[in-house]
Amino acid sequence: MTALERAIARPDPVHEFGARSPLYGLDRRSVGFLDVLAQSVAAVAPAAAATTVVLLVAGISPAATVLSIVLAGVLSLLVARTIAQFARRFAAAGSLYTYTARGLGPGAGLAAGAAILVGYGAIAMFALLGGAYYVTFLLQAVWPAAGGPGGLAAVLAAESAFVAVVLVRGIRLSSRIALVVEVLSVALIAVLLVVLLVRIGPIDPVRVLGFDGFDPAALAAGSVIAITAFVGFESASTLGVEARSPLRTVPRAIVWTVVLSGGLYVLAAIAQVAGFAALGAPLADSASPVNELASAYGLGGWGVVADIGIAASFLACAIGSTTALTRVLFTMGRDGVLPAPAGRAHPRFGTPIGAVALAFPVIAGVPFLLLLGGLDVRAAMHMTIAVGGAGYIVGYILVCAAAPVFLRRIGELTPGTAIAALASAVALTGALVTFFAVDAASGSAAVWIVLALAVLAGAAVAVRLRRGTRSLARVGSYDEPVASEVLGGVPRDERGGGA
Repeated sequence: MTALERAIARPDPVHEFGARSPLYGLDRRSVGFLDVLAQSVAAVAPAAAATTVVLLVAGISPAATVLSIVLAGVLSLLVARTIAQFARRFAAAGSLYTYTARGLGPGAGLAAGAAILVGYGAIAMFALLGGAYYVTFLLQAVWPAAGGPGGLAAVLAAESAFVAVVLVRGIRLSSRIALVVEVLSVALIAVLLVVLLVRIGPIDPVRVLGFDGFDPAALAAGSVIAITAFVGFESASTLGVEARSPLRTVPRAIVWTVVLSGGLYVLAAIAQVAGFAALGAPLADSASPVNELASAYGLGGWGVVADIGIAASFLACAIGSTTALTRVLFTMGRDGVLPAPAGRAHPRFGTPIGAVALAFPVIAGVPFLLLLGGLDVRAAMHMTIAVGGAGYIVGYILVCAAAPVFLRRIGELTPGTAIAALASAVALTGALVTFFAVDAASGSAAVWIVLALAVLAGAAVAVRLRRGTRSLARVGSYDEPVASEVLGGVPRDERGGGA
């Protein structure tokens, strides 16, 4: 017997590992790269964002719609590469909350956690509303009353019930549904956009890109709105515990989500800007741009198919955003930030059932309250995406500030990484200020909602910090190898003499 064989047969005991991970209960190492990618893509919902967010950008920056989306894509890619610095070093379920805590400490981690919870939650509400809007838009062709309050409420209830079942049944089910839905939706939208470009004919690049009436202020404002099309790309990081080879698959999924989504958005923006310019109609006044272009260029049937894909993409976004939200809440429950029931996992499905029970009544209930309060569905969508976008941007600013500190502490900071992270933080701060200014000027109440949530979150964080550092010792926990996975591993709590 060789020395290696003897070491394997009779390994020396190793006592440095616990019997279970701090995030035990989740279905560890159960999903592969495509499932992880599907999580981020679903949270971004590119098929839906390719029409809805392009429309919002056109309303703010009609002459620089395409350039605004390109600029937002470049900034999102820098942020994605910064977040990947954390994702390739440890596996977590807390996303930006955990990453920021590892870099800047518990206080900043709690602030990032509050911000990303607002982001995930508001975008999930936006997706439920968007799905209801497009489903009722389709149903009105055969049932005109479907667009009324009763029809919207019925679709919202059906969507909410479906999302709840998927969340409870497990990550493999939710990720596979999201993968199938987004692949089909993106394929449908991409094919339709290419066919539209062919039908539209020669395109004037100067006019489409907005160089003939270039306005830096409009470009900046449009880019801020365009960033909301990319938010959610980091949600693959919430599957760090459940992913196989997470230190490789999660960073790849984060970066590739931005690249793939950005490509579709640029294609969508060019097709919509060029198409409405050729028709001599304003893009910002359209109710369903792709559908209207398809009808105008003799592709009416394709427009209906595209609307079905967009509605399905919204549903996948609701699943992806809520999946990420519940993993962050689960981590906070395990860290002792939230009550212990938030950290409870389903014994059979390995899902964060306590977090689902905590979050879902809010996610499903607020859209109903907005509609009952007299808002039409598009106004409610605008409000929720504005609030969600602000939450995401604050979270991104904090994690970009945390990355250089974290990397310097472990001796792995490089000049390129530091410049990218700090430049992203500065640019995002400017984007956030611009975002608030533009939204407030439009008369939206979203900025006041964001400020109210910020005050509440700040007060909650301050109260939590006053309890002392001992109560925050677990903040920033992540998945760790357990004794059963280590050759010769002996759980710490089984050592003689206690430890």
